[in-house]
Amino acid sequence: MGEIYAGLMSGTSADAIDAAAIEIDGTGIRLLHTYSQPLTENLRQHIHEVTAGDDDRLENVFSLDLALGAAFADAALELIAGLDRPPRAIGCHGQTVRHCPDRQFTVQLASGAVLAARTGITTVTDFRSGDLALGGQGAPLAPAFHQAVFSSTTEERAIVNIGGIANTTHLSASGKVLGFDTGPGNTLLDHWYRRHRSGLFDRDGTWAASGAPIKPLLEGLLADAYFQASPPKSTGLEHFNLDWLQTHLDGSEAASDVQATLLALTAGSIANAVHDHAPQTAALYLCGGGALNGELVRQLQAQLGEVSIRTTEELGIAPQWVEACVFAWLAHRRLCGQAGNIPAVTEAIRPAVLGAVYLP
Repeated sequence: MGEIYAGLMSGTSADAIDAAAIEIDGTGIRLLHTYSQPLTENLRQHIHEVTAGDDDRLENVFSLDLALGAAFADAALELIAGLDRPPRAIGCHGQTVRHCPDRQFTVQLASGAVLAARTGITTVTDFRSGDLALGGQGAPLAPAFHQAVFSSTTEERAIVNIGGIANTTHLSASGKVLGFDTGPGNTLLDHWYRRHRSGLFDRDGTWAASGAPIKPLLEGLLADAYFQASPPKSTGLEHFNLDWLQTHLDGSEAASDVQATLLALTAGSIANAVHDHAPQTAALYLCGGGALNGELVRQLQAQLGEVSIRTTEELGIAPQWVEACVFAWLAHRRLCGQAGNIPAVTEAIRPAVLGAVYLP
């Protein structure tokens, strides 16, 4: 019987807390149970105010840290209620409100002390700071998990996580790993949708499909210096946000056409990353919320031609739970004293044991 670890994740779209419990033994990992808890409107508004800098005074930041700690604890307890025994530890990514690798800091909120106290379980948080302290970007961290769980000795694979920000991991059959953020995933799509429509996101890309991409706009967006930069690289909402988008608009565009263009931006930047940095890819496995966007998947397939596009469900983990599993696995690595980063991916000077531990 292996050890159980719980992972908690809230992405840059700030719509829900995803929780996953995995069992780790000598043969690998097994997904045991999952739970998703939508964030309240008040919490989402609070996150937006801090992330956008509208109200990021110290008092507001720390009150959000405590509120998120309580919300993550509630999600953890619901998850644990479905297990036959408690996890050894919880790995909590928290909610990213700043990611500034060029200034050597990143901020994820959700109090580990609150989580440990309310659940009675050892909690690991702050996974990114250790990598940054070693000259890394603190992201992406998922490639180490992708390598451990999804690699193959017979197939050239890419694992593409389409969360708020999209990232890709190329897993060579030779064992070499390349990973980086490709650019916006769902974040611009979600925020533009919320500005013009009711609801949190464009389900299945239906609204985007009703519009037509604006070619000059798409070309202007893809001309951004981030897309031209070579990996290692990572990014966040500090760069790709509606203010950035607004600088490319003249006000005459139909909202649905802008949505179509943003979907083409996500698909095009992912496809370009594969073409430019992993042209030998034979199969691409999608995870994250974007994996469930039918229109986005169709456009990716059109641009990648002979590359087989599937989801990580075929590799044993449904796409919406991979990121939560990453942080459960990283908590295991932390308690075992094993490195959680890949220096070739993050640019850190050496492998590092990641995460701060809070005891109940």
